[in-house]
Amino acid sequence: MRILILGGDGYLGWPQALYLSQQGHEVAVFDNFMRRHFDLEHGFDSLNPIYSLHQRVDAWRAVSGKEITIYVGDTMDYDALTACFQGFAPEAVVHFAEQRTAPYSMIDRKHALFTQSNNVLGTLNVLYAIKEFTPDAHLIKLGTMGEYGTPNIDIEEGFIEIHHKGRSDVLPFPKQPNSFYHLSKVHDSANIMFCCKIWGLASTDLNQGVVYGQDTTETLLDERLATRYDYDQIYGTALNRFCSQAAIERPLTVYGKGGQTRGYIHLRDTVRCIELAVLNPAKAGEFRVFNQITEQFSLMELADKVVRVGQSLGLRVDVEHIANPRIESEQHYYNAVHTKLPALGLEPHLLDDAMLTGMINIAVHYRERIDPRLILPTVAWGKAANPDFYQVTQQKQPQGA
Repeated sequence: MRILILGGDGYLGWPQALYLSQQGHEVAVFDNFMRRHFDLEHGFDSLNPIYSLHQRVDAWRAVSGKEITIYVGDTMDYDALTACFQGFAPEAVVHFAEQRTAPYSMIDRKHALFTQSNNVLGTLNVLYAIKEFTPDAHLIKLGTMGEYGTPNIDIEEGFIEIHHKGRSDVLPFPKQPNSFYHLSKVHDSANIMFCCKIWGLASTDLNQGVVYGQDTTETLLDERLATRYDYDQIYGTALNRFCSQAAIERPLTVYGKGGQTRGYIHLRDTVRCIELAVLNPAKAGEFRVFNQITEQFSLMELADKVVRVGQSLGLRVDVEHIANPRIESEQHYYNAVHTKLPALGLEPHLLDDAMLTGMINIAVHYRERIDPRLILPTVAWGKAANPDFYQVTQQKQPQGA
C-alpha cells in the first residue's frame, strides 16, 4: 500500500515509517521539524544523538535497499499538504503530526493557543485534503487515553451503551481531558467522527497510552536510524525521566503521592498496532476507536521497578516525592478496556526487567548528555492550587548543574 505518515520525523513517526517500509509498503513522510526547532530554541536535546531526516532516509536506503519519500511541510499549510496528497496519493494516512505533550500546552497562553490551533486546525486540513484528493484513503489518527481522564467506571473503547429513562443508545464515551493538549485531541475526535458521518470518510482513532522504549528491530540496524529518547520535563515521559535520574544516581522525582495510574505500551507494539489498523481498515463512513495500551501502572509502581532494576545494576537509586505540578487525582480507579487490537493479532511486549535494564543502560551510556536541570518540572497547571510548587522545585534544582 501507499502509506503517508504525517509527523514522520518524530519519536513515533520515524520508527513507524521504517517498520511499514520493511513490511513492503511504499512510505512517504511529511514533517515540519517542529520538535527539532523546540530543542534548538530551548536548549533541549534527545538523550541519544539523532540524525537529520535526510541522513536517516539515506541510511535506510543503504541498509534495506528501500526508499522513503520526504515531504517537508506543515499541516497548517494547506498548499504544502495538498501537494503531498496529490503527489503521493496515499491509500492510508497515519497522523502523528501534532504538538504531542501536555506540559507544553500548559506553559502559558501562547503555547496553549498554538497547541489547539496546530492540532485541531491542522487535523481539519488533513480531513479536507483526504476529502478532496483521496476520499477512499483510511485515516489512522493517533489519539490519547488522556481524552477519557480517570472516571470511576471502566473505560470502554470509544463508545458506551447508555440506559436513561427507559431508552438506550450507544454514545461516545464521556471525555474528561486534563490539559489543553488533551482537549485538542477531544476536538480532533469530534471533528473526525463528524467528517466520517457527512463525507463518508473511514477513520480509526487510536487512543494510545504512554509509550516507552527506544528500539525497534529496524532502528537497531544502524545508529543513524535511532529514534528519540526524551528525558526532559516537557517531552520526556515519567519512565524516561526515572531511568535518566537512575543513570546519574539522582533521586527519582515522583509527582505527589504517585498513585496516578495510566495505560502503557511499548514502542514495538505501537508500530504493530498501526500496521494492524492499516491492514484491517475501517469502512467508508465508519469512525471506530481502539484503546492502544497493553498494561497499566501507577507512578509509584514504575518508580519501584526502576529502583529495583537500577540497584541490581549497581546504581544508587532512591525515590523523592515532590509537589505535583498537575491538577489531577492522585488516588483513583482506573481500568481501561483494550480488546480490539489483541483481537486483530497484537501480541504485546510487556514491561519486564530486561526492558528496564535496556532503557537504564542507554541512559548510562549517554549520561554525560543528561542535563538534570531539564528534568525537574517548571510548568504548573495552577499555581493557586499548588502554592508550594514553585518554592519546592526551586529548592530541588541540583547545585552546580
